[in-house]
Amino acid sequence: MMEAAQLKPILLEGKQGRALWHLGALLTFKALGTETNGQFWALEGLADRSMAVPLHSHSREDEFWFVLDGTIRFITATEDRIGEPGTFVYIPRNVPHTFQILSETARWFGVGTPAGLDQWFFETGEPAKTLTLPPAPAAPPNVEMIVATLRQYGTETLEPPPGIGG
Repeated sequence: MMEAAQLKPILLEGKQGRALWHLGALLTFKALGTETNGQFWALEGLADRSMAVPLHSHSREDEFWFVLDGTIRFITATEDRIGEPGTFVYIPRNVPHTFQILSETARWFGVGTPAGLDQWFFETGEPAKTLTLPPAPAAPPNVEMIVATLRQYGTETLEPPPGIGG
């Protein structure tokens, strides 16, 4: 890890960052743990209404979300809320949660603290060829691989995404 004195400011324009296509979304990372001394990672996400993630729980990090465009449903053990532009969401570690895109597309800004999970996205995603949503996959995702690799980062998958399996 870097010493605090070695940390450098990060200033990126709207389209700048390391862009990945990841499970149907475009994720543009604005900061990585390697640049923040492991303190956090930050990304801008873009997805369409086909995106809904399984209910899961992080044991190592907290998450912050800010909805930029579109409509996103956020579900925790005690809340089921619709987030529109300007909505802020804080999800502490060990709180089961999921989200589902309800609008045609949605954009959000997300932060994980401390960093670490950002490495998982790079291990399981692919560099984006354009700053657009990825093409439709040729086959369904390998759910067993996703669950197993997430577990290595302290994330437990608990239930299928909203609207699937119940």
